[in-house]
Amino acid sequence: MPRLPFITFEGSEGSGKSTQAQTLAARLERCGVPHLLTREPGSTPIGESIRELLQFAPHNSNMAPETELLLFEASRSQLVREVIKPALERGMCVIADRFFDSTTVYQGAARKLDREIIDRVNAFAVGDCVPDITFVLDVDAATAESRMQRELRKADRMEQQPAEFYERVRAGYRELAAREPGRIVLLDGSRNPEEIEGEVWETLCSRFPELTSNPQSAIRN
Repeated sequence: MPRLPFITFEGSEGSGKSTQAQTLAARLERCGVPHLLTREPGSTPIGESIRELLQFAPHNSNMAPETELLLFEASRSQLVREVIKPALERGMCVIADRFFDSTTVYQGAARKLDREIIDRVNAFAVGDCVPDITFVLDVDAATAESRMQRELRKADRMEQQPAEFYERVRAGYRELAAREPGRIVLLDGSRNPEEIEGEVWETLCSRFPELTSNPQSAIRN
């Protein structure tokens, strides 16, 4: 039987990517498909410490873009070797809430760091662990900001960036999708979550029939 896929969800803050990653994990649970959900940065003890430093540490406001880049890569490197690759080798489907495309877009397109350097450190961090499919939820900056304002929690450092930053993020993801249409599926993130969920599942079933080989996979709701 083919290896179960490595699936990633990408998009700006407020795009709905985390909701879709969690919804897919719940569906696979109902279908009896072995799976694992991860998030970046985080999902390992080392990664969670780096997440706190990147997002909420009181002394991170003057963090250099280069430092930010290397911290994200450090978390990702640990995640790949400690969690993602072992899970795939055990026959699990892995769903990742962010992966290396976030670095290409946020630190590359938005922070304007050298793309060649980012590609090299991304490759160093993940090795041969490349997603089989990536869903990018595309929303404009105004929609993303409106959604974030509705959430009753403290905004982290990345969520406090100006609107111009998120326009560069959006453009960066769209450029990636145009460059890699075989791997990246661009979705209109402004639609209702149920409609997006349906498109995600339909796409996965058509590309990875092994996900529906379990008799319980006929469950849809």
